[in-house]
Amino acid sequence: MIKVTLTNAILRQITAIEEYRFRTSDMEIPALTMNRLRKNSKKRSSYASSKIEGNPLSEQQADEAIERDEHRHFLKPEQEVRNYFAALSLLERKLAEKQQVTTKLIMEVQAIVEKGASREKIGLRGPMPPGVLFAVYDAQTGSPGYIPPESSEIPELLSELEGYVKNTDDHPLIIAAVVHYQLITIHPFEDGNGRTARLVSGYILDYYGYGFQGIGSLEEYFAYDPEEYYASLQMGLPALYHAGRDNPPHPEIWVSYFLRMMELYAKKVSDLASEAMGSSAEEGLSHLKARERDLLAFVLENGIREFTPIELSRQLGVTNKTVINRTANLVENGFIVPMLVKERIRSYRRSDFTDANEELILEALRS
Repeated sequence: MIKVTLTNAILRQITAIEEYRFRTSDMEIPALTMNRLRKNSKKRSSYASSKIEGNPLSEQQADEAIERDEHRHFLKPEQEVRNYFAALSLLERKLAEKQQVTTKLIMEVQAIVEKGASREKIGLRGPMPPGVLFAVYDAQTGSPGYIPPESSEIPELLSELEGYVKNTDDHPLIIAAVVHYQLITIHPFEDGNGRTARLVSGYILDYYGYGFQGIGSLEEYFAYDPEEYYASLQMGLPALYHAGRDNPPHPEIWVSYFLRMMELYAKKVSDLASEAMGSSAEEGLSHLKARERDLLAFVLENGIREFTPIELSRQLGVTNKTVINRTANLVENGFIVPMLVKERIRSYRRSDFTDANEELILEALRS
């Protein structure tokens, strides 16, 4: 098991990521904008993670494959991208349930990553025939580039990893880096190990609040230079698992690389969130009709923080139903939030986004 010592350099990296996380933690982005950002981020992650494994699709082709009718026939590269996108969607549901990382979850992810592949490629790899070596072979030389542990060792190694995730007091960023390394190094599956490792590592970041609400793609940064990515994982160690990769002497090589990519990713998300905050008001207002804009302006100009439809209808001289109809689009675009009592809307309040951008919204409404 990889054991990480927190050097001053690593602590500085963690601090920088924490600062970006703090910067984005209180940013309120309307639901429509957030959903668009998240979906685009999932698409980019699916493209980038598959690209690392040699998938030949362009980003546009990957996007088209994800959007196409699921009932049509897909070529293998298209299926790989779709599978990754589906695995991200699965992990979103797991996150909502706050499920911890277990061997079972890891295997569920790999099954989706390899959906459509032959049966032997789904699930833990089994023993090789006598005299046959299981290895990751170098595409150019044909020689073994990495020889992972025997298949008989995998259940215990995954159990050890599950115990680490459950019991460690390491910083969440370190946990994500360790799990990423261990899954690729244990190599528990015949295929899909890298994609599964990136998905599960990303899930850990989400689980502990370092996923930046699903905005941005960490996989993109790994994909910028796959050679550096793999060199950082290999750490200059021999090809045999038990010759040092089971307990690398200098794990900071991988961890520092992982955190450097995280820092770049965190900065990008911070920039994206700031841009979204600035543009979301205009984008949301563009979806409103004139009377809906007038209603929002009335609420802001009169300092109304919370209201019932009947109260507003009296002030505006319109029917209760008219206020409800005009408010519906304000809710959909993130300007107003319904207040529920026993699952029924009783009143409305201004959203945090509206409060944070009141002057900007009023200026746009008046222009």
